[in-house]
Amino acid sequence: MRYFLHLAYDGTRFHGWQIQPAVLTVQQELNRCLTQVLRQPVYTLGSGRTDTGVHASHQVAHFDATLPEHLDHHTLLYRLNRALPPDIAAFVLHEVHAKANARFDAEARTYEYHVSLLPDPFGVNHVIYLDRAPDVAAMNEAAATLLGSRDFTSFSKVKGAEQHYVCVVYEAGWRTVPGGLVFRIRANRFVRGMVRLVVGTLLSVGRGKLTVAQFQDILASQSRIAASGAAPAQGLFLCRVEYPAELVPAHLLPAGMPYFAAAV
Repeated sequence: MRYFLHLAYDGTRFHGWQIQPAVLTVQQELNRCLTQVLRQPVYTLGSGRTDTGVHASHQVAHFDATLPEHLDHHTLLYRLNRALPPDIAAFVLHEVHAKANARFDAEARTYEYHVSLLPDPFGVNHVIYLDRAPDVAAMNEAAATLLGSRDFTSFSKVKGAEQHYVCVVYEAGWRTVPGGLVFRIRANRFVRGMVRLVVGTLLSVGRGKLTVAQFQDILASQSRIAASGAAPAQGLFLCRVEYPAELVPAHLLPAGMPYFAAAV
């Protein structure tokens, strides 16, 4: 039977989502704990790969397993969360059809980037601190040019393995929150490194180092060397992965879950 598992994690001590040799990753820990709890080899596939230090308040992974008759989903989640390290938490488990794919069946993903305008010793692993407020209006004017179907070659890592760099962006903009700013971007897909490069370049606009017109030129140039440096990893969260209603019914996603609140 195939299952979807909805989870969250603090990415601070992990070298990203995907298994890599000789380093600790989220996927590695999830596979290890599911294998331990179910007493059978389990391999998960996530909806996307988050980089080293990047967090997720909503990640989705699928896996195949045979559950013992006495083990219901609630009990499995309980045992899994006891086995997982405290910086990974599983929220929802449900059956899906045999060909369901956490990555390829996702219709949209949302990322948020968090900026603090006040020194915060408790947020050093989850926000970046700016000692001067950027020009939010200018950043939002630049961000508006990202909407629609665009080629994001300029905002992709050089060693990306994508066959193309076109993404359809449904939402992109900054909003003020107590003590800081949050950038939210929602799209059908993201190329490698895209969000951090977009944020870093938008912050250059907000600091007056680039004009809105120059930002537009960078996007249009399709040149990887044109963008500003990537924003630091710790401010970035994967906060929502969306699927067709017939695959992930809305009633399975309780309003109390962190990513549901983040997506409102």
